[in-house]
Amino acid sequence: MRDFAVIALLIFSVIYSLYKPWLSVLFLAFFSYANPHRYAWGFATHFPVFQILVIAAFVALLKAKDRQPVPMDWRVLIFYMLWIWFFITTVASPIGWAAWPKLWEVSKVYIPLILTLVLINNREKLFWLLTTIGFSFGLLAAKGGLFAITRGFHYRVWGPDGTMYGGNNEFSIATLASIPLLVLTARRLKGASDWRRWLRILAILIIPLAIASAISSWSRGGALTLAALVLVLWWHSKKKLLLSVLIIGAVLAAPNFLPSEWFARMGTIENYQEDASAMGRITAWTDGLRFLADHPILGAGFDGWRYVTKRDWHSSYVEILVEHGVPGAVLWGLLLIGTIINLTKIIKLSDTREQVKWAKDFAIMLRASLIAYSFGSLTLGITYWDLFYQLVFCSILLNVFVKRELSKLVKVSAFSPKPSVNHTFNQNKQKFHL
Repeated sequence: MRDFAVIALLIFSVIYSLYKPWLSVLFLAFFSYANPHRYAWGFATHFPVFQILVIAAFVALLKAKDRQPVPMDWRVLIFYMLWIWFFITTVASPIGWAAWPKLWEVSKVYIPLILTLVLINNREKLFWLLTTIGFSFGLLAAKGGLFAITRGFHYRVWGPDGTMYGGNNEFSIATLASIPLLVLTARRLKGASDWRRWLRILAILIIPLAIASAISSWSRGGALTLAALVLVLWWHSKKKLLLSVLIIGAVLAAPNFLPSEWFARMGTIENYQEDASAMGRITAWTDGLRFLADHPILGAGFDGWRYVTKRDWHSSYVEILVEHGVPGAVLWGLLLIGTIINLTKIIKLSDTREQVKWAKDFAIMLRASLIAYSFGSLTLGITYWDLFYQLVFCSILLNVFVKRELSKLVKVSAFSPKPSVNHTFNQNKQKFHL
């Protein structure tokens, strides 16, 4: 039954993508992140749903009348420079047998991302894309949160099997990165009276369940990321006192709900010398940095840990450095840090320009998601996540839409008649009295 439901959903997605091409980006996001076919029991489990949707999306792109040119943003150039650099490091890799398949795997993730830049051409479509991403992880996390609560947090919550988000650590970071997007949905739909009101309520209900899911992943990196995310969301909250009471109450009540084994595992963050897993990661990082000292330009290529050390990197920062050298790390770092800086500028701009005030929530929540990703990257090798690059592309689109709004204002001002001397005097007089 589940298999036929997945196929029916796939057929619906393909048909509707051809009818409204921009929706193909949303369907691709849902199938990429929620992976509904992984929860089937039969033939649909390994059905090439993503490939079919990609083909349908590009066919829809050809007939789309409202597509826009690729934005002239420096991050688009950096993205493609990084992709080309991946090809160069793969050619030079000492383990081409592992690097070439990984390059193709990463490329399959990158290719459809161009659709985001071309088909999402206004802020309403951007909102629904971010909402789709938030719910794609959120619905799975809500299921995990209910499982965690009913089991007393004694068991770990895992993501969709066979995906880049399947591990308990990976799924916790993806869940935490999606929470700001659910907050965005709840904020933007405030006051809605139709079906969107129920969507807002659902988003609000999912958020605490998603937090419970992340806690029950038993991920130490997830715990650090959760702490950072809570701090960011608290800083931007309009109800800091209420949120502070809730946070303090949750921390004080935690020993009554979480098992002692959970606290013992989190305690190894401080006493990492006594934890074999933590020491194994440090050994891998040390081996990688030694290799980087001798090969600072080209690195070891994809999956370079197989050649350099005995285990996976468990850190995106070490992974990008050792596998693609300093040039690759610089390009990747520019995408991450540069986007966070750009979003910060949009937040400040929205405080001074009424015309782009709408962009503030978008920028705050996108930045919060990227901050969650950056903290999760400390202890996980998630360098090539499609979620990261799609969030960067969504940030690029937000920047484009903000500039578009401001350019309209400039054009209106250029063609509007200049006020007379008396009119200006009267305006100044009114301001003086105010």
